[in-house]
Amino acid sequence: MSEACKTPISFEFSAPKTEAAFSSLRRAYSRLSRFQHEFISVTYGAGGSTRDGTKHAVTALSSEGFTVAPHLSFGGDDEATIAGLLEDYQAAGIKQLVALRGDRQSGQGSAKMVHAAELVEFIRARTDDWFTIHVAAYPEIHPESISVATEIEFFKQKVDAGADCAITQYFFNVDAYQQFLAECHKAGITTPIVPGIMPITNLAGLQRFSSICGADLPRWLTKRLETLDGDDVAVKDFGCEVVTRLCERLIEAGAPGLHFYTLNQSKPSARILENLGY
Repeated sequence: MSEACKTPISFEFSAPKTEAAFSSLRRAYSRLSRFQHEFISVTYGAGGSTRDGTKHAVTALSSEGFTVAPHLSFGGDDEATIAGLLEDYQAAGIKQLVALRGDRQSGQGSAKMVHAAELVEFIRARTDDWFTIHVAAYPEIHPESISVATEIEFFKQKVDAGADCAITQYFFNVDAYQQFLAECHKAGITTPIVPGIMPITNLAGLQRFSSICGADLPRWLTKRLETLDGDDVAVKDFGCEVVTRLCERLIEAGAPGLHFYTLNQSKPSARILENLGY
């Protein structure tokens, strides 16, 4: 690793729903495993819809000696189901979790607990300090937040409940991240906040994800991608350049890590990491 690039990295993968999908995840991870990383995380799906796939992937990879952090949310599950998962993960020797409020599946009833802070508190009450708990942070403000103040308050509640660190929603505006850090500092929050990094591979997918999660797409970025739309190679080359520069600025600013949203692909993240000198 380059002396200039010793910022810790981690990778996120989408939970597989089939054995073929798990094999694809494993291949992608195998290609990325050459980059020294802290851990990988595996998503949980809306309402816990990929619960079994998440558990299968996490326990299988953990049994092979990899450091894996399953995502977990209440979704539509009751406390007994979540408690059972926690016991299974402890038995498998898994030491990290990503605790999220999570998205609900349409038509799903209300769970007793719906906020991430309640889930963090639930985990701590049953497992003490067994797990390192990661939670979500939203530098550009969660779509459902009323104001910046409420966003910071909700985040502080997760930290006060026992979260160890946070991973942000992806963003392309470093100023938004730095302003969020400043506001957290004012609120007495000192928890490490790791930027989430989304490689750019196509415009339509990026627009779809961003509209769902509330990530801001700068007009200059959208317009540039529109001029390249239809030329997959040019889009990927330009996207790699943009995200590499973003990561360079974050590293220079002292970010405590970089968490790559891989979408179960290896090449986009690998190209960025190679550019950075990893």
